[in-house]
Amino acid sequence: MSMIRRDFLKGLLGTTAAVVGPSVLAPLSAVAATRPQQEWLTTGSHWGAFKMSRKNGVIDQVVPLDPDKYPTDMINGVRGLVYNASRVRYPMVRLDFLLKGHKSDTSQRGDFRFVRVTWDQALKLFKASLDEVQTKYGPWALHAGQTGWRAVGQMHSCTSHMQRAVAMHGNFVKKIGDYSTGAGQTIMPYVLGSTEVYAQGTSWPLILENTKTLVLWANDPYKNLQVGWNTETHESYAYLAELKQKVAAGEIRVIHIDPVVSKTQKYLGSERIYINPQSDVAMMLGMAHHLYSEKLHDQEFIDGYSLGFERFVPYLLGEKDGIAKTPEWASKISGVSVEQIKELAELMAKDRTQIMVGWCIQRQQHGEQPYWMAAVLATMLGQIGLPGGGISYGHHYSSIGVPSSGAAAPGAFPRNLDEGMKPLFPSDDFKDYSPTIPVARFVDAILEPGKVIDANGSKVTLPDIKMMVFSGNNPWSHHQDRNKMKQAFRKLEAVVTVEVNWTATARFSDIVLPACTTMERNDIDVYGAYSNRGIVAMQKMVEPLFDSLSDFDIFTRFAKILGNEKGYTRGMSEFDWIAMLYNDCKKANAGKFEMPEFDKFWADGYVHFAGGENWTRHADFRKDPEFHPLGTPSGLIEIFSRKIAAYGYDDCQGHPIWMEKAERSHGGPGSDKYPVWLQSCHPNHRLHSQMCESEEYRNSYTVHGREPCYISPVDAKKRRIKSGDVVRVFNDRGQLLAGAVIDDSYPEGVIRIEEGAWYGPVGKDGSKQGGSEIGALCSYGDPNTLTMDIGSSKLSQACSAYTCVVEFEKFNGKLPEVVSFSGPIEIKV
Repeated sequence: MSMIRRDFLKGLLGTTAAVVGPSVLAPLSAVAATRPQQEWLTTGSHWGAFKMSRKNGVIDQVVPLDPDKYPTDMINGVRGLVYNASRVRYPMVRLDFLLKGHKSDTSQRGDFRFVRVTWDQALKLFKASLDEVQTKYGPWALHAGQTGWRAVGQMHSCTSHMQRAVAMHGNFVKKIGDYSTGAGQTIMPYVLGSTEVYAQGTSWPLILENTKTLVLWANDPYKNLQVGWNTETHESYAYLAELKQKVAAGEIRVIHIDPVVSKTQKYLGSERIYINPQSDVAMMLGMAHHLYSEKLHDQEFIDGYSLGFERFVPYLLGEKDGIAKTPEWASKISGVSVEQIKELAELMAKDRTQIMVGWCIQRQQHGEQPYWMAAVLATMLGQIGLPGGGISYGHHYSSIGVPSSGAAAPGAFPRNLDEGMKPLFPSDDFKDYSPTIPVARFVDAILEPGKVIDANGSKVTLPDIKMMVFSGNNPWSHHQDRNKMKQAFRKLEAVVTVEVNWTATARFSDIVLPACTTMERNDIDVYGAYSNRGIVAMQKMVEPLFDSLSDFDIFTRFAKILGNEKGYTRGMSEFDWIAMLYNDCKKANAGKFEMPEFDKFWADGYVHFAGGENWTRHADFRKDPEFHPLGTPSGLIEIFSRKIAAYGYDDCQGHPIWMEKAERSHGGPGSDKYPVWLQSCHPNHRLHSQMCESEEYRNSYTVHGREPCYISPVDAKKRRIKSGDVVRVFNDRGQLLAGAVIDDSYPEGVIRIEEGAWYGPVGKDGSKQGGSEIGALCSYGDPNTLTMDIGSSKLSQACSAYTCVVEFEKFNGKLPEVVSFSGPIEIKV
């Protein structure tokens, strides 16, 4: 900034914060400006595509778009995304940061004391912080690489806007990987040649036609398919309905391997084999031992399509460590009977078997191992590449398995700088620090800068991060160990967050910029992330509430402060961009899918593409492995990986092995003090933390306004707890309150608190003040208050949220107020 901070603050503190004027953007195109105010408008979301009506300028009714025959119940929470008490209404700055800038008392982060400022003041403070970091330190001290699920919309993609704008200022630390599939997406390229977790799977019609045994291993598609990366179509539910009929008729046998009775099992009326938490690899090894010893494995397929089986067998037989991985050995660890292990192995070898593995079992310490071992099992069965056989790691996600239309999808607003654009601070000197770090290790970087860690065959030197910028993601939901995060955030000099709501991430920030929701702006989105069923017009339902702005508007203003507004926008308005993205897509589809002119598309709200052809994953590889090799170093399935073995990691060796966890229930480490496993799976009523703010819908499932804690009748009886009680769940890492729901779907020693519950800290004693202190009590029930923040292994360095044991008890004190969904304490200066 051209003025020193003292003069800037003097001017700021003497100014009354005012509501900003009209948008700086150019007007919408003629078609939008002259469009009559339709009774019904169209939009898209992670929860599906909707038609919405307005009444007196307010969203009135929400109904699913006609093609969606299986809309999620979450449609009832959509209005609450716009109208809720959690909205960030104005640009806000943490009080002590406003007074002292980068020398503020960071122990006050989280005390929720903020000052309202104007957009111009907030954005200039944002730039001043970036200036200070780049001049005093360098790009290694700025982390703007954090990403999450964002909101749908190709033009207003929050990550693209934030990173393009920040890059116009200078370079920054980025991330690699994600929290959803960090271990899986790292190990699978070594084994099957691609991440697999985000790959299109065998088409559902082929599975329904050919599969005799479907094994859902830690997989709950009926729950998880409610949401999608792009606007969700819910087409998979038609196939699940057909699967239900085939299960009832005895045509397909569906077996769930899971500690709990899942929503999918209840819907299908199918079978389940109980397994002790975190013991999947042991059970898989026991099955592999039985297949091998009884000569039920497909040696011809192994010889022709895989590499390294002969290096794995000595471990399986115990020739390496003296422990044969027999069904008897596996049974003692997994809790699955010897007979069940043998019978399942024989059943899977007998006829066409499709294995579908969920993502939760790779979110644990050594999470690479169950994914690798499941691929070994599938290889031993010899059905990879056959319709209705083999293995899948994604059929529970974004309608994977629905035949794709094959149409081209619209592009997005650019994340990177255009050619010729030069940042204000062009340095790319990251000192000796790594410019890219594993996504789940950013807290370690703040706490232990300069530490060298192993990661996927490389050495990563953790950067000395001084400032972080977040937009459209909520690390105070998806990262682990809240008290460790508090310690880390006290070391940061500045935190800037662009947010719709007062999430915990906003609460622990210094500058908070209010973004509007998807319903308060225009955009365009893909309808069906994998099916690519069409394109949805996201028509603005209402004007942005309070002082919120779209991502495009926010960073256009920021670019103007940087002196390059035209470079950021390319001289185009919001609607210019939307029309361009549509027309580029129309051109790419010419000759195959004829799309209407943009004006007609926008008036209709939707373009539909036809269905696609059925497809079998790995079929080409099976047909000719030389002409269609996998992406592994050998081109074959790698049961033994020379490359991984060469890394010399003790926690991820050359082939899958069983390793004990740092803590595990049911007789495992730590269970003497904390005997209960905490399962923090993807929620049934949200997309991670998105929609937790929707108050009316949240009230339909909470208990005393708190997140449900699902408990077995046995555990409840032991602790004299009944449904409707409030329980305190705790371990050495933290404590939370949640509402007890007694449910016989859960076995003894297992409780569930779904991730995405908003962190709402109060004092240790329950007092409303004290949320910033270490050891604070979470008033609402965020399970990551309790989870362990360690890397899955030296290979992936992914999160290990599922490695977590706890104890719980009935809460008998004075119940503290839930503070997760209120606005800040506004200080007048």
